[in-house]
Amino acid sequence: MNLIRLSIARPIAIIAAVLMILLFGLVALQTIPIQLTPDVRKPVLTITTNWVGAAPAEVEREVTNRQEEVLKGLEGLARMVSQSQDNSSEITLEFNVGHNMDRALLLVANSLDRVDGYPEETDEPTIRTASAEDSSIAWFIIQRQEGNVRPMHEYGDFVENIIKERLERVPGVARVNMYGGSERELRVTVDPKKMARYGLSVPDVVAALRGANTSISAGDITEGKRRYVVRTDSELNTPERVRAVLLRSAKDLATGRLARVTLGDIGDVRFGYKDPTARIRTLGRPAMAVSAIRETGANVMETMEGVRLAVQELNATLVPDALLTLEQVYDETVYIESAIELVQQNIWMGGTLAIIVLMLFLRSFGATVIIAIAIPVSVVGSFVAMALLGRSINVVSLAGFAFAVGMVVDAAIVVLENIYRLRQQGMSRVEAAYEGARQVWGAVFVSALTTVLVFVPILVMQLEAGQLFRDIAVAISVSVLLSLLISITLIPSMASRILSRSRVTTDGNLAAPRRFPIPVVDHFARVFVAALMGFTRWVVRGRVRAILVVVVVCGGALFVAWQLLPKLDYLPEGNRNLVFGVVVPPPGYNLDTTSAIAERIENAVRPLWASETGPESEPGGPPKMERFFFVTLRSNAFVGAISMEPQRAGELIDPIRIPVFKEPGTFGFVSQTSLFGRTIGGGRKIDLDISGPDLESILEVAVRAVGRLTAVMPYSEGNQMRPVPGLEMGAPEVRITPNQVLLGDNGLNALELGLTVDAFNDGLRVDEITIGGERFDLILTGPEHGIGQTQDIDSLPVVTRDGTILPVSALADILVTEGPTLIRHVERERTVTLEIRPAASVPLEVAMQTLEESVIGALTTEGLPPGVSMHLSGTADQLTKTWDAMVLNLVLAVFIVYLIMAVLFESFVYPLIIMLSVPTAAAGGVLGLILFNLDRFQPLDMLTVLGFVILIGIVVNNSILLVHQTLHHIRHDDMEVQEAIIEATRNRIRPIFMSTVTSVVGMLPLVLFPGAGSELYRGLGSVVVGGLALSAILTLLIVPPMMTVLARKPHKREDEPREPAAAEASAD
Repeated sequence: MNLIRLSIARPIAIIAAVLMILLFGLVALQTIPIQLTPDVRKPVLTITTNWVGAAPAEVEREVTNRQEEVLKGLEGLARMVSQSQDNSSEITLEFNVGHNMDRALLLVANSLDRVDGYPEETDEPTIRTASAEDSSIAWFIIQRQEGNVRPMHEYGDFVENIIKERLERVPGVARVNMYGGSERELRVTVDPKKMARYGLSVPDVVAALRGANTSISAGDITEGKRRYVVRTDSELNTPERVRAVLLRSAKDLATGRLARVTLGDIGDVRFGYKDPTARIRTLGRPAMAVSAIRETGANVMETMEGVRLAVQELNATLVPDALLTLEQVYDETVYIESAIELVQQNIWMGGTLAIIVLMLFLRSFGATVIIAIAIPVSVVGSFVAMALLGRSINVVSLAGFAFAVGMVVDAAIVVLENIYRLRQQGMSRVEAAYEGARQVWGAVFVSALTTVLVFVPILVMQLEAGQLFRDIAVAISVSVLLSLLISITLIPSMASRILSRSRVTTDGNLAAPRRFPIPVVDHFARVFVAALMGFTRWVVRGRVRAILVVVVVCGGALFVAWQLLPKLDYLPEGNRNLVFGVVVPPPGYNLDTTSAIAERIENAVRPLWASETGPESEPGGPPKMERFFFVTLRSNAFVGAISMEPQRAGELIDPIRIPVFKEPGTFGFVSQTSLFGRTIGGGRKIDLDISGPDLESILEVAVRAVGRLTAVMPYSEGNQMRPVPGLEMGAPEVRITPNQVLLGDNGLNALELGLTVDAFNDGLRVDEITIGGERFDLILTGPEHGIGQTQDIDSLPVVTRDGTILPVSALADILVTEGPTLIRHVERERTVTLEIRPAASVPLEVAMQTLEESVIGALTTEGLPPGVSMHLSGTADQLTKTWDAMVLNLVLAVFIVYLIMAVLFESFVYPLIIMLSVPTAAAGGVLGLILFNLDRFQPLDMLTVLGFVILIGIVVNNSILLVHQTLHHIRHDDMEVQEAIIEATRNRIRPIFMSTVTSVVGMLPLVLFPGAGSELYRGLGSVVVGGLALSAILTLLIVPPMMTVLARKPHKREDEPREPAAAEASAD
């Protein structure tokens, strides 16, 4: 069955098939999830093990090291990082991209089961799943209404039980995080004097409470037809039962009466709140914050619609009844909608410009309509493939469709132009439609194949960037394949009818169409064609001049591309309207001090608050802030701002960053939240890991590294750095060393002393109790809950069993010293990491070279302590791996394209001629990127490098047409080589420039129009547009001379095939 002839014979069937493609595409579009960026399936598991009262060194030795030993050899494990800190161990396992999350979870759980010998006080490890797309899609702020003076942190239970629970029920929400609240607890406040009167110590009270709070199953009893469960039930489920706990009873031998001491006799029992571990302020007012994280693969638009409905329900009754306000301050769908709207605008604009260019070339409404139909059919039909492959509609995939708009008309232009040419030669409309499509079918097929197959290495690339590239690869590939199908079915079918309306001369030939003149354009076209044809006639006359021309053009292109190629960056960060930063003060700062730092930053940026000074920005100044907030923790603080002008959000970085670095000994990051980074600053962050066995040696090297780093990458130029966990041995601590002799003389031991100090200083957690279905901590504390000075530790009361009250200083030595607050491991080695964020104008490759030479190299030359090593990781490691993979993909793409063309031409020589267009395209891509940088900064990130891969597949199309037409004239029309080259150049100038200009103007809006999400694809667009534009001209300068050198007229033999099968196959 001949597909081209069938299409011409059955136009209704073809039109019906096209309409079905459109229909299926629109139906599929309704099922494809919409989100900001493609999902990167990179499982991340976090193992948390709590051990209340343990110091970091103990946690490292008894918990972290044991767990790391069994986890180190897990299948698919890419990176293991752990933190041992007061009371807990946390191990983060990052698996390879694409690794199965369920399998990873099973392997980790099974490995942890093999760990034994945990201390008795250690809780069971918990495993939390996460992934690379775990970023919040929405943030909410809860504040008090006017007149409500209740402390904000006391609403933690309300937010946990009401707001968080309602939001987590929304389909598509994976989890909800809460910040700034504190939990209720049942607090038992005892009087040490009363304890001494009755001879009770803190361990006695703890033992009595724990012994009284029990519920034990004691089996069952069978009696007759019934079975009775036996239970010993003594749970402390009301404050009254806690007060009634019996601490001591004694019998008076003389009178026989019993004397009982209950908890109510020595203290008070009442509900209270834990001290807040975080404070949040937004625009100067106390607040709590809640964030929602979506499920992987969920439709963000639908999820956010459900979240908004939930917030409306909460704001209708429950939240106002609690004298609170709930307000959404960040919505990811705003950015998504803006980005999608911009891409849609670019698609419409690009398509319109392409149609206008076609009209200028064809000067025929019918011919323009025929070609323009390829645009919606190819793009809309691609949605079916996107749905079947499980891809999503996001900024990256939409950019792929926008690029496809300029590319899908290429095949249609070539086919229609050839049909048009044959009609002018006198063929009937049906014969011209059939022969015109058949003659170029081979060239069009291979051109589409080269465009599609260059993406094959991208589709199998197992890296984060590879998963991001897949959507754009699928969008372009499917669109181009559909355009190929359209070009050999719908185009000849419609051309055989619409073009028949043209005028026919008396001799039966098709007359040249009436063309309305465009004086300037037509004059330029005639001059350009004449100059090009003159050059072609000159260059084909001698092989020496032909070789010289090729060497000069190709050599010059390679030289320009190599010399002007910018330095590398990893991934674009986007332009989200959310500036976020982390402030790391010196170790040991308490919550009040950290809050004071944050408040000074708040006061520094207060003039930029729109609520204070109005929404309009000052001329030449940064935009005003719609929102400003900070979250202070005991060890660090988070700062964030939302701009009144979303496109200028990045300008708020410096106003926040400058006051941060004014604080002595303070480090931090301030940046726009990256579209692809999981952590703050994750998008453009280089990790300098300093590892070794000894913390003191590691810290000594880290301090030296920071000194060199600040010299070569100063903060004043926009560079930022923070050490994790810090540059000092640890935070100050009061170390109590029990005197065993004095303790023994008073009937005490070290454990009893420790429990007493914990209770009277900070509150001792005794047990967990259930009251009214809710779980509460039962806390034992003294009347002076918390002390204000280190000297007060000396006088904390210790009650002995004989009723004596002694100060701690009488039983132990007290020393103010320091100890590590956090011990960090990277790949099981103790590590201090310097997280470095280069200035926006400094490419990551330059920053990495600077660090390798001026920091790592210099310190290594000076000499490192034994066992200490330094290396780069994080985004730097990803950049290296991705660049290596992209170089390999570029090489594979070149070979794939070459071999496909070898099949087309049945020759290994002619494809070499065509491949000479690749260096010219590379030069054009580099020049396009440089020209774009004259207007706004665009680094050579990995998405931009993808543009060079795409170029390899599409710039050869023009050369294929030229070589194919030349060989057609030589083999079919029996022309001499020089004559064939000249004729082919004359015939192909028009379709080459028509397809190139339509492709360029179709993609141009992506490059020129700024907006949400344009940072992702504008660099790629500038490379493709520049490469196409330059290669279209240079191809006509290098292919004719190379054909002059290498083309030969074949000797005809009777048994020789008429033409290579692939080149002239008739689409059977």
